[in-house]
Amino acid sequence: MVPMPGMSFDAKQSVLTDAQKSAWAEARKAAVETILVSTSLAASGHPGGSLSCIDLLFGIYGISNIHPGNLHADDRDVVIVSNGHISPGVYATLATHGFVATSDVITGFRKAGSMFAGHIETKVPGVEWNTGNLGQGLSAGAGAALARKLRGNDGWSWVLMGDGEQQKGQIAEARRFAVKFGLNNLVCVVDRNFLQIGGDTREVMDQNVEADFAAAGWNVCTIDGHDPAEIFETFARIRRGEVPDASRPTCVVAKTVMSKGVPFMENKAHYHGSPLSEADLRKALAECGIPDRVDHWKAARAAAPIQAGIHEDWPTFGGIEVGPAVTRTAATDCRSAYGDVLEDLARRNNGGSAPKVLGVSSDLEGSVKMSGFRKISPKAFFEGGIQEHNNAVVAGRLAREGFLTFFSTFGVFGVCESYNQQRLNDINMAGLKVVCTHLGLDVGEDGPTHQNIDYVGLMLGTFGFEVYLPLDPNQTDRVIRHAATTRCNTFVGMGRSKMPLVTKPDGSPFYDDAYTFTPGKMDVIREGTDVTLVTMGAASTYALAGAKLAAERGVSVQVLGCASIRPFDVECVRRAATTGAILTVEDHAVQTGLGALVAQTVADLGLVARLKRLGATRYGTSGPSPEVFREQGMSAENIASVLVELARR
Repeated sequence: MVPMPGMSFDAKQSVLTDAQKSAWAEARKAAVETILVSTSLAASGHPGGSLSCIDLLFGIYGISNIHPGNLHADDRDVVIVSNGHISPGVYATLATHGFVATSDVITGFRKAGSMFAGHIETKVPGVEWNTGNLGQGLSAGAGAALARKLRGNDGWSWVLMGDGEQQKGQIAEARRFAVKFGLNNLVCVVDRNFLQIGGDTREVMDQNVEADFAAAGWNVCTIDGHDPAEIFETFARIRRGEVPDASRPTCVVAKTVMSKGVPFMENKAHYHGSPLSEADLRKALAECGIPDRVDHWKAARAAAPIQAGIHEDWPTFGGIEVGPAVTRTAATDCRSAYGDVLEDLARRNNGGSAPKVLGVSSDLEGSVKMSGFRKISPKAFFEGGIQEHNNAVVAGRLAREGFLTFFSTFGVFGVCESYNQQRLNDINMAGLKVVCTHLGLDVGEDGPTHQNIDYVGLMLGTFGFEVYLPLDPNQTDRVIRHAATTRCNTFVGMGRSKMPLVTKPDGSPFYDDAYTFTPGKMDVIREGTDVTLVTMGAASTYALAGAKLAAERGVSVQVLGCASIRPFDVECVRRAATTGAILTVEDHAVQTGLGALVAQTVADLGLVARLKRLGATRYGTSGPSPEVFREQGMSAENIASVLVELARR
């Protein structure tokens, strides 16, 4: 794969040379063929936007410090294409610059298993972020720009976006974040063709893109998005710092034409997401002066092997010193233990020129116990305001860049509200540590809007998140330190309330200095033979109290603490079933949480056991958490009664 000569540009140039202009025109003609043929032969795809953006893509990749030889360099430029449906245009551009072969693009586009997917994926060399869900790219670009600031290098972050996607609220969040943190190495280029799937953007949902960015404090300019000279000169001036305020990010609004270059397709919303028929493909190629090689490409596509692309892996967080766990002897809340560990991580790791551990919050620094971390390492803490969508993606990109990044807010905001963002973090293998406090009914007085009771079900809907719900502050300490050693995405959840420590029969802490947290392993807190109680998280306080009452009534209760939801201890469920009866107790919707997971495992293993599940069966009410738990059948007395009933059947 050889890059096309003349398509890499130096920002020190004042203008394009005649040779570069000629190369641009030649590259554009080749890209038009790639876009039209690949989408037509796949019978799906987005040719219109790809043709609209192709000159902008040439300009961005041409002036960026990114090439096949520096794909993993910390100081490389990053290009985020937020409107990922223009994948044919991106792939054609990458072929122009030698990242991929044109023949592979045309023969592999939208084939199952191929790296050349309908929306761009990082399996393709030169693609930095899986996109497609519109509105998230600017946040990812902000994270990439911030990473370069933290490292102190000269790398830039370029984000290409569509104009229809400017209707997304997350973009406003990202605009404000970029200005607050001085991301003058961030450039947003908006393809302003005034068309989206539903028609004219001004009729679907009108917006003034230039005014919106200017109001947020960005430098803003408007250009002809099909004039190579103007595109280059504008991008070069930005890189040289020749903007009204060099301390701020810059937005380039590029006026373009949908399906530019194919007369019968131009300015028609239909071609936003509709490929050409074979007859129309041949007509388009003729109008563009491109030789008709359709039959050749049809045969090549039928015979071509699948190009799977780059093997993706989780980021590496290098040289993190975790430190020893701390054993507490007095009741406290899990979130305070989390805050203590964060503070310890900051002391141990953030003394160098660039921090290794980062914290991102959403106006809840004190509540999620990040204040100590901020005090120790203020330059590594980022208060993103009440902008959870943006903050989740910024944090995900920072993690992908190799920073051990903790994103913390209340569960209802970090999981429910920003689930789509976390899902994209998972698809992008970000390696983010999402630590949410104030989960479930334990929020109590805040009522049902804040009682996040579906966190397990949602997080298990991803494929790459480990999910942990520690039973007390001592176990929380150990779970967080474990999370700091892993490369994958991790979710750790906890309630709000102070809670008694889990203890051994002699009253000493169960999670003591001799305890090591092991993912995928339940803890046998009490031995028993009549019935097994399995519990997690904040509900463990009530579950353990109920088990004690049942024991006082003559029932031998085996108590299993299940902090590790993914990976899950299947073999311990087999052990639980040997008592003949299992009760699960959780601060979660009963149909999608721990009880459902245990029931599924019992069925999968073909076990025989009586099973009862206690958890939230409806939205809670507003009141002290013990009362809210009692309303849902999870008082210690009710748990004890259920245990006795199960044991005596």
